[in-house]
Amino acid sequence: MELTEQAIQANAGQRRKMIEEQLLGRGIKDLAVMEAMSRVPRHLFVNTSLQHRAYGDCPLPIGENQTISQPYIVALMTQILQLKGEERILEIGTGSGYQTAILAELASQVFTIERIKPLAKKTKGLLEGLGYENIVYKAFDGTYGWRDQSPFDAILISASTPEVPTTLIEQLTDKGRLVAPVGGRETQDLIVLTKNGSRVVKREMGSCKFVPLIGKFAWPEEE
Repeated sequence: MELTEQAIQANAGQRRKMIEEQLLGRGIKDLAVMEAMSRVPRHLFVNTSLQHRAYGDCPLPIGENQTISQPYIVALMTQILQLKGEERILEIGTGSGYQTAILAELASQVFTIERIKPLAKKTKGLLEGLGYENIVYKAFDGTYGWRDQSPFDAILISASTPEVPTTLIEQLTDKGRLVAPVGGRETQDLIVLTKNGSRVVKREMGSCKFVPLIGKFAWPEEE
C-alpha cells in the first residue's frame, strides 16, 4: 500500500502533536501503530467542515448517524490486536474508513463490512483513492461475519454490541484475537477475546462509548 506523498505530508505536524499529546501518555506503546497513525491523513476521513477538528481528542460525526472514533481509541483497539504484518483481519463497521486504513497499514489483508450502503460506497472510493490495495469490501450485516473468507487472525468490531456474536468468534483462527465494545447502548466496556482451542479467554480494557452495532446478532434497528 502506498499513500501519495502529498497526502502523507498534509497536516503532518498535527498528526505528530496528536501522537505526542493523546497517545504516548496513555499507554500506547506499539511503535508500528504510532507510525501508521503518523502516516494516515485523518482529516480526509471527516467532512470538510470538520477537518479543523480531525486531530482532536474526540469522536466526530460522519453522517448516517455514525462517528469516527477518537484517535486514542483507534490506537488502543489496534494495539490490542498485536499485529505483526502477516495477518488477515475482519473489520465489522467500515464507517469513515480511518480504522480500516490503520489496519491496512499494519496487516496483510483487511476484509471490512459496512451495513449502510451509501457510507460503504463513499468510504471504498476514498480508500481506493488513497492507494490501498489490500482491502476487500462488503456491504452487508456484519454480525454474520464473512464465513467464506474465514478464519481470520484478528477481528475488530467498531460498534457496540450487547455481547460478541458467536458467529464472529467461530471465524477466528486458533490464538486469534477479537476486540469489541460490549455493553448497553449508552456505555460499554472494551473487551478482548483470545481463542485458545475450544476456550475463549476474555479481558476487559476499560470503558468506552460507541454507536450501536445493528444486525441480526446484535442490536435491532430502532424504529
